[in-house]
Order: sequence, then C-alpha cells, then structure tokens
Amino acid sequence: MIVIRARRAVVDGAETPAAVLVAGERIEAILPFDMPVDAHDVVLADDEVLLPGLVDTHVHVNEPGRTEWEGFATATRAAAAGGVTTIVDMPLNSLPPTVDVAALHTKRAAAAGQCAVDVGFWGGAVPGNAGELAKLHAEGVFGVKCFLLDSGVPEFPPLDVDGLKAALEAVAEYDGLLIAHAEDGAVVRPAAGRRYADFVASRPPAAEDGAIATLLRLARETGARVHVVHLSAASALPQLAAARADGVPVSVETCPHYLTLTAEEVPDGDTRFKCCPPVRESGNRDALWQGLADGVIDMVVSDHSPSPPDLKHLDTGDFGTAWGGIASLQVGLPVVWTEARRRGHGLAQVVEWMAHAPAARAGCTARAASPRLRRRPRRVRARRAVHGGGAAPPPCRHAVRGPRAHRRRAPDLAAWHTGRGDAARAALAEGRGRVSERASEPMPQRRRGRAVSELASEPCGSACAKRRPSASEAVR
Repeated sequence: MIVIRARRAVVDGAETPAAVLVAGERIEAILPFDMPVDAHDVVLADDEVLLPGLVDTHVHVNEPGRTEWEGFATATRAAAAGGVTTIVDMPLNSLPPTVDVAALHTKRAAAAGQCAVDVGFWGGAVPGNAGELAKLHAEGVFGVKCFLLDSGVPEFPPLDVDGLKAALEAVAEYDGLLIAHAEDGAVVRPAAGRRYADFVASRPPAAEDGAIATLLRLARETGARVHVVHLSAASALPQLAAARADGVPVSVETCPHYLTLTAEEVPDGDTRFKCCPPVRESGNRDALWQGLADGVIDMVVSDHSPSPPDLKHLDTGDFGTAWGGIASLQVGLPVVWTEARRRGHGLAQVVEWMAHAPAARAGCTARAASPRLRRRPRRVRARRAVHGGGAAPPPCRHAVRGPRAHRRRAPDLAAWHTGRGDAARAALAEGRGRVSERASEPMPQRRRGRAVSELASEPCGSACAKRRPSASEAVR
C-alpha cells in the first residue's frame, strides 16, 4: 500500500490537509494528514497540491484511420502527463466514425492494450442513423455528438433541423445525452488568406448564437438532454442562462484556448492558432471567465485535435485551407490554473471545472452508490500539481517539447504560452498506484488504462472494464 500525504489536497471541493491511502487499484481511505499508516509514505512538498485526476470529455484521438494525426498510445500518455486520468474520445476523424455499434467495436479494438489512462467513447449522430443511437447507448457510449454545419470530414456529415429533431427524439426515449458543435452554416462564410481578423469575421458570434438557439428550442420540444461543446462566443451566454432557468436540461463547456488566448495576440499567417469556432477578442475572453464564475459555463475541457503539421499550411499561412484544431491535452491544467489564479479563482474551483463537472455531465457518477462499483474503483491516480497559492514562485517556461511532449505531432497551447505556466512538478501514480517522479523524464511505456462505458460495471472483454467512480469519488 501507498499513503500520499499532502498538506494541501483538494477533497470534496475544498483544500485541506489529507493522507490518501491507496491499495492496488483502489483508494481505500482519506485520512488526517499525520495519521500513522503501515504503508509506503510519499510526502508532498509544502508548495504542492494533491488533486483528483482530471476528466477530459472532449478529445479527438483519430485512431483507427488517421493514427498519424493522433493515436491512443500518444494521446493517453499526453493525458497522463497532464494529470488527466480519464478521456472520452470523439466519434469523428477516425475511420470509420463511431456512428454504429460495429464502428464502436472497431474503435475499442484499436484502443485495447495501448492506453495509459481510462478511455470512454462518444457515439455520433449523422443523417439517417437515428435508429442506431439507442443501440450505441446500450453498448455504453456516454452520449452522441452531432455537427450543425460541415464537420470538415465527409464521412461525418451535419444534421439539418429535421435530422437534429429526429436525433433528439431518439435520445429522449432513453434519457441519453446529445452534444453539439453549434455553429450555423448559413451564417459562416468561406475564409481565405493570412489575416486572422478575416478568419474570425468569417465565423462570427451570430453563427454560434443561431445554432444554439435552434438546439435549445428543439431541446424544449423533445425534452432531450443537450450539451454545447467548445463555446467560444460569450454572446450566447444570456440565452443559455435563460434556457436553464426555464428548465431546459442544457450544459456548456469551453476550452483552455478560449480562456487563455485572444485574437489580438494571433499573428497573421500563424495557422497554428486556427480552431473552429475561433479564438475571439480579449473582451469575449473576459466574458467567458464571467460565465464560468456565474455557473452558466459548467466545465473546461480540451477539444484536443491534433493534425500533421503539413495540414496546418504554415508555408502559406492561409487560414482558409489550414486544418482547425489545437492540442492542449497535456498542458490544459497549468495554463488554465495560471489564468484562473490571476483572476482570483482558487484551485478547488479549477478542479470542479476540469474534473468533477465533466465527470458528472458524461454520466460517470450515475451509479456511484453501487457497492459493486466501490469494489472496482477506477479513479485512483493522483497528481502533484501546480503551485497552489501563497507567495507565487517565479514564472517558469512551460513549453513542452522533445521527450516531454507526448502528443503525436501538433504544436500545442504551451508552445504559444511559454512563461505562463507556473511551477509544475508532477508525480503520477502511474499504473494505478505506482508513484514515480517524472519531472523531466519521458513517460514510461505503461499500458494500464481501460476502455470504459456509461452503463455496465462488469468487464466486457479482456481489456475492457466498463464503469468507474467519478473524479470526485476518487477522494472519498
């Protein structure tokens, strides 16, 4: 057994001294900091904080089919290095897309034996597959994702209004969750050229506002639970708040790049910054932070979407032809915490946004009271994380490169934010309870993550354990 002692640990939404007792794959107890225990002691330094593992419900792994963009081995190692212990993989960019049960089985087979953290899956809602959604749910996807405009890949077409209503009606039948890329294709204009301001203007806030209005209207009509992914336009916050006040079951996420970057900072021609919807102006960023503070935005997840560098078209700098996507799976915590602390938010609040809320929305806590689940916990990895407050340490350079960069190819958020990450010395309880210092070494080649799903608690094959407690349950 191992006992991890921290004078500052985030437990049940607050910082407190604690000792976390780990036996094998299970957190056995949360104890007073100085309680004697017959176990191997790991004591954190005074300026380190013990956090529950983060949960990132918006990750594009792209395997099988486009593994050269990102695969399960590299994505899950990047997650582990960033303190993320569960990811949920998006249904598109892989081939085949996860739009039926056969494709889900193909995806799970591709992940088997490769994963350093636990991995779940979203299904996909595309034209003509409304009849497949209940089957995907029964097989354990956490929900289904749709696009309301061109997704960028032909094998995952968008839903029109009638298709969206059909999908919502199907999802409502089994009380599932539909998550939506909400931009209105009728408002988005073709983009071309090197000027970043022109690219932002081609995808104005009105595109998000209109698509979100349609989603909310149909959610009211059908009673389906809905979730807005990667909100960029703060102008949508009032209608989202009003819908929630009216009882519409809607939740909202935003991403580290929208909270830490601004359009004013993006150089013309630097297509590494392209994502859809786009990074907007500084005033919009401030409003997103206010939306988090007010509880209108529920969570922060990465929308990790790597691609080979040549698809970014850095040679021409053309925002119209470059692939859109930012990789931040490994670095989301330090960049979000740095900006959050500057704005007066505590580390426990960051954990709520990046661990507890994503776990709850995806359904990871739905069966937390089950005694059987308590015998098979999943969330046991702990992370010694960023400096938690008090006298701030000198800023350190947080560029993650070379052997410390575990995503496959794409430049990531830290490459543009050197100097913004506060001190971060991580000790991952790798391999479900084995603690190892990894401040400057490559991650070990461990493959102990498991495929998980929303519904079942029993194994579903040789490498597939299908439910686990939430991030918050990990410290209870």
